[in-house]
Amino acid sequence: MSGTTPASTLITNIGELMTQDLEHRVLTDAAIVFEGERISWIGSRQDAPAADEKVDAEGRAVLPGWVDSHSHLVFAGDRTAEFEARMAGQSYSAGGIAVTTGATRSVSDDELSRLVRDRVKEAVSQGTTYLESKTGYGLDVDNEARSARIAAAEVDEVTYLGAHLVPAGSDPEEYTDLVCGAMLDAVLPHVRWADVFCERGAFTEDQSRRVLTAARNAGLGLRVHGNQLGEGPGVALAVEFAAASVDHVNYLSDKDIAALAETWTGWDAATGNGARGTVATCLPACDLSTRQPLAPGRELIDAGVQIALAANCNPGTSYTTSMAFCVTTAVLQMHLSVHEAVRAATYGGALALGRESGNDVDGERAVGSLAVGHRADLHMLKAPSATHLAYRPGVPLTHSVWRAGVRAFQDNSKGATAKR
Repeated sequence: MSGTTPASTLITNIGELMTQDLEHRVLTDAAIVFEGERISWIGSRQDAPAADEKVDAEGRAVLPGWVDSHSHLVFAGDRTAEFEARMAGQSYSAGGIAVTTGATRSVSDDELSRLVRDRVKEAVSQGTTYLESKTGYGLDVDNEARSARIAAAEVDEVTYLGAHLVPAGSDPEEYTDLVCGAMLDAVLPHVRWADVFCERGAFTEDQSRRVLTAARNAGLGLRVHGNQLGEGPGVALAVEFAAASVDHVNYLSDKDIAALAETWTGWDAATGNGARGTVATCLPACDLSTRQPLAPGRELIDAGVQIALAANCNPGTSYTTSMAFCVTTAVLQMHLSVHEAVRAATYGGALALGRESGNDVDGERAVGSLAVGHRADLHMLKAPSATHLAYRPGVPLTHSVWRAGVRAFQDNSKGATAKR
């Protein structure tokens, strides 16, 4: 509020502070101060300034809140039967989206809003502090507009995904025209991004190009669902259109990896300056659920590609809000280090959403890393280091969460300490 001094909070006695800033600092015996939503100081515990509120971390680790840059939270209904069939050996195809579309269309605005709100709350309780969600279960003008409006009230970033699936009985070319025309116009006041599912059974390369062109002409940032079910044109399209991210990336040729790496040659990772490239967003929970090969995160990083990890919460292929599960999987099965996996789930997600730098972007502070001037999104663990996320897989390790400087979650259960 203008004319008032925001309350300040000091978190001290931090066992490990993993900043994920451009310097990749990992501080021990550390402290951090934030005023309102803004981080104002980071350093050694002994040098910490006074603050209005003091929180003793008791040796626990603190890291940036997770930035979940790919989710589908606006849905109703259940696809347990589809999951069971897939676990019994049935291969995944995009057709199950239609089941969720029917269920989503059938519920009231209030019920759909409640469902989204509950999923956000669940994610926050596990350390997620910044969320993207897509539309894509409305698939007509009115229901896509409704999904966009509801999402905009509940999450941080909204992506238009009218090009999720061609509804049964619709002509693919006519539906693509609708996605590029009246439907796009209807969602535009509520969204910042547009996405397209460029995959067999969904949208062809030509149709995807039309969607991306229309969205770009409307002033939206671009994303692509690509290379999930096999090698295809998704990565090439994302590079061609300078999309902020291409997501899934399970099946990549050497040419695809080289093309993604080329987009980052003008960007200085040490300063964050220069032309940003296309982030490769890996969705390991989805890969496990669909029994696809895990995205080649190790190869992408080694090639110089910036990657993100995201939960891809949706009812068909990844019904989880646990970013910690994704981090654990990335370490244990994708051969990332703990630091690389945490970075992909924080700073990498911010990169994919264009929220990684500056103190004020489109009215919002930078997220995904802990640095002076950035948004105070903090995740405190019930452990002395972030390594415990992979060392103790499946164990709920979130102790406290601050979102924009406000404590959004605290585990008050006995034994929620960091003692070794």
